[in-house]
Amino acid sequence: MMIRLPLLVLAFITATGLIGAAEDERPVIDASKLANEKIANTSLPTIHIVGDSTVRSGGPVLWGWGERLAPYFDPKKINVINHALGGRSARTFYTEGRWQKVVETLKPGDFVIIQFGHNDQGRIGDPANKHRADGAGTGEETVPDTMPDGTQAAVHTFGWYLAKFVTDAKAHGATAIICSPIPHKQRWETSRDFANVAKWDVEVAEKNGALYFDLTLVITDAYKKVGAEKVATFYADKGTHTSDSGAQFNAACVIAGLKSLPNNPLADYFSEKGKAVATFQVTPQTNAN
Repeated sequence: MMIRLPLLVLAFITATGLIGAAEDERPVIDASKLANEKIANTSLPTIHIVGDSTVRSGGPVLWGWGERLAPYFDPKKINVINHALGGRSARTFYTEGRWQKVVETLKPGDFVIIQFGHNDQGRIGDPANKHRADGAGTGEETVPDTMPDGTQAAVHTFGWYLAKFVTDAKAHGATAIICSPIPHKQRWETSRDFANVAKWDVEVAEKNGALYFDLTLVITDAYKKVGAEKVATFYADKGTHTSDSGAQFNAACVIAGLKSLPNNPLADYFSEKGKAVATFQVTPQTNAN
C-alpha cells in the first residue's frame, strides 16, 4: 500500500548530498546496455563492488576507489569485480536492473561491498534529481514519484533498497558489507559528513545481518593525518569525485576499514600490498566531529 508522507519527510534533504548532485551534470548511462565485467576465475570467490561514481567513474580525470581496489587482493585467491555505476542511487541501481545483474553472478563464498549515499538525497519528484532520490530512513513506507513517461513509481526508503541488496546477497551465500560514502572535500575538516546515511547503514546492517564499517570516518581520519593541502589534490572537481591519486588513497582506506570488521573476513585474500595496510583503529579524534 502506498503511504503519502508529510512534505518534510518527502524532501529527504540532508546536507550530505547536495554538492554532489548539483555539480554532476554528466549524461546518465543506460544501465541496461552495460554488461558485467567478466569474472577471471569462476572457481574462486569474488568481491562484488556496488555503488556510484565515487566508486567507479571510469577516468580519464575522475576515478573511484573501486577502480583501484584490485591490487590489494591476490588474484590467485579471489576476483574483484566493480559493478558500480555513475549517477546511481540505491534506488536507481535497483530499479534499472543493475542489481539483478549482480545477483545473477553471485555464488556461495562471495562478498558484496555496498556504498551509496551521494545520489540518494534531494526531493522526490524534483526533475533536477533525475528521479534518483530515495525516501528517508529504513522503513517500509513508500512515496509516489511521477516519472517522465507519466507513470507512477513507488519510491522506497534508502534503507529498504540496502536491505534488499543484503538479503539477496545472503540468499545466494554471499557476505554483504555496507560502508558509508566517501566524504566531500568541503566537509571532512569541520563536520561529520553523511551522518544520516551512516545511521541508516548501521540500522540495515544490524537488522539484516550485514557487516558494516564507517568509510566516511576512516577516510576523514586519514585526511586529517595528511592535511588539507594534500587532500585538495585528491579531488578532481568541486568536491565530490576523486582524482586517480584520491581514488588510490581511498582504496587503501577501504582496505583499512575491511580489516577492522569482526574476524577480518577477507584476511586470507589480501596481496602483499593489502597485508601492508594497517587496520583502522577508532580514536577519540576520529569521532571529534
